[in-house]
Amino acid sequence: MAKVLINLPSLVVPSGYSHAIVTKGGRLVFLAGQTGMDATGRIASPGDLVAQFHQALANIQTILAEAGGTMTDIVQMTFFVTDKAAYRASLTPIGEVYRAFFGRYYPAITLVEVNSLFDDEALIEIAAVAVIAEGE
Repeated sequence: MAKVLINLPSLVVPSGYSHAIVTKGGRLVFLAGQTGMDATGRIASPGDLVAQFHQALANIQTILAEAGGTMTDIVQMTFFVTDKAAYRASLTPIGEVYRAFFGRYYPAITLVEVNSLFDDEALIEIAAVAVIAEGE
């Protein structure tokens, strides 16, 4: 399945995301928002944004593996955070966690600050859309 990243010189140079991705073929997988919740149903590392970011991505990776895909099949993600300033202050360790899962692959990403998430201890929730090549 072909993916083309769209990053135009007439727009700001993206850092940590792509402006758009065009795909052809493949199976669409829509992932529900994932938080830092572990298999027991509890938020892992309450109060630790970076640890919750890691757990949310690990949850996404587990779901995609079950669907026959990988993290680089993701074409779009939305990050919902309860504290944008805390997210910005943690960009370096968040970037390290991100690269551990994705390498230098950057899907289209949107970050939205929200008042709260469903679980009061959750600091981040990540929703994603993936396109997995047929036959995978």
